Amino acid sequence: KKAKRLLLSEEGIAHRKRRCWDVEAVFGNIKQNMGFKRFMLRGMDKITTEMGLIAMAHNLKKFSIA
Repeated sequence: KKAKRLLLSEEGIAHRKRRCWDVEAVFGNIKQNMGFKRFMLRGMDKITTEMGLIAMAHNLKKFSIA
């Protein structure tokens, strides 16, 4: 009940609207600026590991600029 109330509040609605843009910008940056087009490995475990490495590279790049 508390979660539903928080999600339906004005602040919760604003947060959800903002979140979709934040995520889209990250994937756009990974694809366009880092040149990531497709996974090199097959299998969920390997893809999860590869995506983790890509996310770490993105975060390190972001922190080095700041």
